[in-house]
Amino acid sequence: MTPRGLLVAAPRSGGGKTTVTLGLLAAFRRRGLAVRAAKSGPDYIDPAFHAAATGRPGRNLDSWAMPPALLDAMLSDAADEAALLLVEGAMGLFDGIAGTPGRSGAPSDLAARWGLPVLLVLDVSGQSGSAAAALRGFATHDPGVRIGGVVLNRTGSDRHRRLVEEAMAPLGIPVLGALPKDAVPVLPERHLGLVQAEEHPALDATLAALADMAERFIDLDAVAALAAPLSVAALAAPLPVGPAVPRPLPPPGARIALARDAAFSFLYPHLLDGWRQAGAEIVPFSPLADQAPPGDCDVCWLPGGYPELHAGPLAAAARFLDGLRAFAATRPVHGECGGHMVLGQGLTDAAGVRHAMAGLLGHSSSFARRRLHLGYRRATLLADGPLGPAGTALRGHEFHYATAEPPLDGRGDDPLAAVEDAEGRALPPAGGRRGRVTGSFFHLIARESP
Repeated sequence: MTPRGLLVAAPRSGGGKTTVTLGLLAAFRRRGLAVRAAKSGPDYIDPAFHAAATGRPGRNLDSWAMPPALLDAMLSDAADEAALLLVEGAMGLFDGIAGTPGRSGAPSDLAARWGLPVLLVLDVSGQSGSAAAALRGFATHDPGVRIGGVVLNRTGSDRHRRLVEEAMAPLGIPVLGALPKDAVPVLPERHLGLVQAEEHPALDATLAALADMAERFIDLDAVAALAAPLSVAALAAPLPVGPAVPRPLPPPGARIALARDAAFSFLYPHLLDGWRQAGAEIVPFSPLADQAPPGDCDVCWLPGGYPELHAGPLAAAARFLDGLRAFAATRPVHGECGGHMVLGQGLTDAAGVRHAMAGLLGHSSSFARRRLHLGYRRATLLADGPLGPAGTALRGHEFHYATAEPPLDGRGDDPLAAVEDAEGRALPPAGGRRGRVTGSFFHLIARESP
């Protein structure tokens, strides 16, 4: 079976892509269709909602961070055993980084590479004929990207919907749905985006409501018919589907102690799957339950997440903190973003209260004066460690509001990596290393050349 796929995109963030994608996924699954999903670009949260809606793991597809061969393999993995794959775009359809064609990180890269038709979600609130002009622009902007259909979002009335559809009719692009502004279930949010799927207070009911919405307001048969057979552009042939996926990063150990709970939940599934496929065993433990890293593991990994929302319980988790310090005395420990915060001397929450952390690195983190740090990063390791040997080039991103404060004792750490942004501009060295402990705000996606 050759899977079919399409890209759900919009002109900008907040345009309704996630709502439409989840509604379609839940509705198609309700029909018994083998549907799977992937997210364009760096995003931890949406793939977990995709997984809840489909019953299958969500995936990320990133044209900037993933080398082309890995990107193709990740598509193959995302579409495994699927009849239909929906890829949800990030930001706007053509929003990416200037540079190498096809490696901008924009959702349009994926549409062009694999021949994915685009289902464009257009927020038409406050406009009618102007929405048609916007659609014309998107349809003609890049001849390698085909807008196959459109879903109107936030229509104000039947008359409003009719005026927009009449304005769009000469373009020959079918309107496959229209969502009234008061008909869309609201997904709760916090400062990094949606509240995570596993924390949603009524996830099953919300997905059912989204499926109802899609069935009522979107032509599901037409959307399914819009999807095209998946193909790799370089081969111009159907993409083989199978479990073998190149590993984006070798496992940092044979037995990996992985912090996993509401405070530590941001680790890309493709990294974990790659480690398992390489033979590594993942041993989860919960710092919030005051569990120490298991002593029979040879490396400890603290992922990102929301430690700032749990700073008090983490500071009081003596068994966890003492066990982490003991583990670090003999074996490597790495912290990524939220994990990096916990490895530092302290964490000041949004209310200005400082909580003592593990003290294994010299920095402290603060949310008292929040500042958004966002963007792709290319990191070159300055020393051997869990992420690889010195000189390894990695691609990933930053996305956090914390600010790093200098060491209270004046004792700084050696930097972990030399860093550039996506356009090659040098940034200050990232992270720190002290003994066997490393950490940074950098979220890893893949090695530059796996």
